[in-house]
Amino acid sequence: MPGRLAGKKALITGGAQGLGAAIATHFVDEGASVFITDLNGDGARWQAEAINGTHPNMAQHAQQDVRSEARWKEVVQEAHDAMGGLNVLVNNAGIGTMGTVEAESFENWKLVQEVDVDSVFLGCKYALPLMKPHGRGSIINISSIAGLIASGYYPSYNAAKAAVWLLSKSVALHCAKVAPLIRCNSIHRSFIETPILDGMVALAGSQDAAYAKLGRQIPLGHIGEPSDVAWAAVYLASDESKFVTGSELKVDGGISAQ
Repeated sequence: MPGRLAGKKALITGGAQGLGAAIATHFVDEGASVFITDLNGDGARWQAEAINGTHPNMAQHAQQDVRSEARWKEVVQEAHDAMGGLNVLVNNAGIGTMGTVEAESFENWKLVQEVDVDSVFLGCKYALPLMKPHGRGSIINISSIAGLIASGYYPSYNAAKAAVWLLSKSVALHCAKVAPLIRCNSIHRSFIETPILDGMVALAGSQDAAYAKLGRQIPLGHIGEPSDVAWAAVYLASDESKFVTGSELKVDGGISAQ
């Protein structure tokens, strides 16, 4: 039986580890071809090779600094040419910093906006023209519950992820007019077991202590796994969600319901 994503061709940023790696693996398991990029080019290559070990020739890779407009222009074309088309874009690359509005540096603020927001704008801008000729398509922007619920300790991250939320809606409305077969949605995850929690682990003194503390903030009582977000991305990339656009899919253990 073909997978849920049979025939899909997906470009996934930040795919060397964490959510990006999980999304790439789930996509290929469901029949998609993937083109993985990451600032860590060796990590992207390793992840593609690991996938190809069980699914030969289904994953390719490239090094990419998502802050670079010039590199975005190159990467979308490389992905398109390598896979013979492009109909799914997952803007996953992202970073986060901690610090109140008084403690946060302007340098960190600008870096978070460049990586988390500018990259999404550039990805959508330059991938869309190549996606239009390939039928049904999906843009999936990985935001965060921090884009919907504020914290006094994450001003840069809150602002960036909120921008991704509304940018996704703007892109969805644009696509509905000029390319109605292409949809755009955002995923808003809460705490997930990925390297982005490393700073919190360091503050707590151990992974177990950090994860337990974070889990107490979530109604389901524990933090999430990368596969929780990856399955949400599979749904949004598939034609099962062909009537879903401009939406925010929360994968947060109920934290936003409080």
